[in-house]
Amino acid sequence: MAAAPSIANSVTVRLVLPARPTAVSEMTSLIEEAGGVVTGLDVTGSGHARMRVDLTMLTRDPDHADAIVETMRTVEGVEIGRVSDRTFLMHLGGKLTVESKVPIRTRDDLSLIYTPGVARVCEAIARNPEDARRLTIKRNTVAVVTDGTAVLGLGDIGPLAALPVMEGKAALFKRFADIDAFPLCLDTTDVEEIIRTVKAIAPGFAGINLEDISAPRCFEIEARLREELDIPVFHDDQHGTAIVALAALRNALRVVGKQLEDVRLVMSGAGAAGTAILKLLLHAGARHVVVTDVDGIVHRQRADVRSGDHPNHAWIAEHTNADDVAGTLSDAVRGADVFLGVSAPNILTEADVASMAPDSVVFAMANPTPEIDPDLAARHAAVVATGRSDFANQINNVLVFPGVFRGLIDAASKHVTMDVLLAAADALSAVVTDDELNATYIIPSVFHPDVSTVVADAVRKAVLAATSEEPPVLPDPNARPHLPDLG
Repeated sequence: MAAAPSIANSVTVRLVLPARPTAVSEMTSLIEEAGGVVTGLDVTGSGHARMRVDLTMLTRDPDHADAIVETMRTVEGVEIGRVSDRTFLMHLGGKLTVESKVPIRTRDDLSLIYTPGVARVCEAIARNPEDARRLTIKRNTVAVVTDGTAVLGLGDIGPLAALPVMEGKAALFKRFADIDAFPLCLDTTDVEEIIRTVKAIAPGFAGINLEDISAPRCFEIEARLREELDIPVFHDDQHGTAIVALAALRNALRVVGKQLEDVRLVMSGAGAAGTAILKLLLHAGARHVVVTDVDGIVHRQRADVRSGDHPNHAWIAEHTNADDVAGTLSDAVRGADVFLGVSAPNILTEADVASMAPDSVVFAMANPTPEIDPDLAARHAAVVATGRSDFANQINNVLVFPGVFRGLIDAASKHVTMDVLLAAADALSAVVTDDELNATYIIPSVFHPDVSTVVADAVRKAVLAATSEEPPVLPDPNARPHLPDLG
């Protein structure tokens, strides 16, 4: 699938043009002929003979941008100045800051915020550790933890190169759920060291968001941390993807008039995301599922399953493919109602989609290049979704992880359960009403005003229902805190 000009490859070129009537139109026509898209023209200075213009355009990639700029130089009388990559400008100095919530203007302020007043608060927490949720940032703070080994679309780029992604994740937490999140990029890939490190920093956080850790290590890290910590641990690559995929699939099946319990579903991808989606689908009631990977259909007689070398594949074989069929992806999708891909680019053909059942559903979620060009899939499938923002029905984790953590924090949850994930998926699905639902709108926009609050409320209720507890009384940030016993 050919890349199209996009905002992710947007540049602003400062140039000086002769003040002739056709200068601007000559420039824009040249850019469009070269495959760019002009999105802005700002005159920043003008004289009798020349004018200075900041021209912003979308390009396909950095090489395309360089080629267009070189073509612009050929216009008579043009001087090219600074060329600014807007993506890099957005990241200059990082995307996060830490600011004090309280003013420090006087000696009294200093004495209350720091020494000697802070000692009384420390002593109160030492007597009653639960007070940390009311009297420190722990009440509203999440750690975004990665080792940089499985960054979306980039792979194993290491912790330092992964930092911009983690900063972005933290910014989304704040924007969509008012949660303070900190990126923690760990310079180790050792499972035990990662677990030790996360446990060591856990006291300062209300939850842990694992991010971009490669399989199969991510399974053990998540499972161990869930067992050994008393705060919720959420692996967004697994559970965030699973929630959004289930929510979108429920609505896609509403469009075509089918039920999850009845459909034949083929999943491509047996890694972290695929396994998490599978487990949630089965928990939600899916019964007829076949999973494929690079070696074809996962079944009980496959060498890697019988050898025990891949425990995750063994689990998949045990819980899917009841008829123990073997074969290729093409064999698996023939006659299937649903294809759900979290695997590799361009592995599903148009002929494969044509061989599926009538009113089929195709979720091609590999990023940045999906398992099949969505336009090709749409020639035969009734509903198509991808992980990309430039096609309808984007399966985007930002729809859920802020709301999930908001709900977990508000309920003072200590764990993440399958029922919590299912509640989040059902709530997200219900945001799209019957009047709004159609084949190109099965999942709401990330900017839908109700998404985070609806998901958070569903998660909070699910946690409280499981623990049979009354909702915790959240502290009023403007109220006087509970005073410790001085006796």
